[in-house]
This record gives sequence, C-alpha cells and structure tokens, in this order.
Amino acid sequence: MPITNNVTRLLEGRKVPHQVFELPAEKLGATETARLLGVDPDRIYKTIVVARPKPGKPILAVIPGPNRVDLKSLATALGEKKLSLPTEHEAEALTGLQAGGISPLALINRGFQVVIEAAAQAHPEVHVSGGQRGLNIRLPVATLAELTRARFAAISVPDPYKDD
Repeated sequence: MPITNNVTRLLEGRKVPHQVFELPAEKLGATETARLLGVDPDRIYKTIVVARPKPGKPILAVIPGPNRVDLKSLATALGEKKLSLPTEHEAEALTGLQAGGISPLALINRGFQVVIEAAAQAHPEVHVSGGQRGLNIRLPVATLAELTRARFAAISVPDPYKDD
C-alpha cells in the first residue's frame, strides 16, 4: 500500500498529475536518491530553508540536488540585504519537518516564500520530497510553482564538494 500523507492527499484532491516513490526512510543525498529512482541527479530537487533577519518568515529555496544555494543571488532576487542558512536542527524547528523530508508542498499556506531554481523550467517534471523521509514525488514544474506560489530565479550553483 503506497504511503499517504497530507501532501499526497492534497495532490490527489486537486487532481494534480504526479507519481509517488517510496525510498528508504533514512536521509538520502540527491545522488543516492537519483540512483535509486534511475533519474538524472539534476531532476532531484531539494528544499533548503533560508533564514531572513528577524522577524521575517524563512524562505524555501528549491534547488537541484547537486547544487548549493547562492545566498547572494537569492537575496538579490528577493530584494533582501542578508540571508543565512540555519542549522539542520533550526530548519526542522522552523518547518516542523524532519531534514530529508522538508517539502514546499507540505508547507503550503504556512507563510513561507518559495523560490525555485530557474533551471527547473528546462524540465517538464522534477522530483521533490513528499513531506517526510522516504517519500519522493515527481510532478510538473509548472504545477509545483503554481501550488506553492513560487517564483523562479537563478539561486544555486554547482557544489562539487557535497551531495545532499
């Protein structure tokens, strides 16, 4: 029986075309997720929580797995002066979701601003977390942007040192 949660119920309720993939419940990097799913790592998008100076609500940067957030580019795209990356523990506290399962789809209507890497527009579909570890969802990029009220901007750069 497939995993069902608030994200899958949202997508099914809105009749959004998507496919659900179950993975091991441990925190996996993008390369490992791509290998397990048999897809290009550039199609596996991760959600990075980015902090604004107090009291602003955090930003969700949705970027290709092999990349890292370019904080200067993200700040410029949003008209912010300075942004920072919270610790994994802080990101979990801010979102209420476990690292490896943070998803913009699970945080709809929670006040987070979502920015998707502009390169996503070159793909008809991408994979994102389904709101919990071990749950991956493939859906159309345009639908992801529409559901999360996201904007597109060039906000990431390749990260040759890290896989997450």
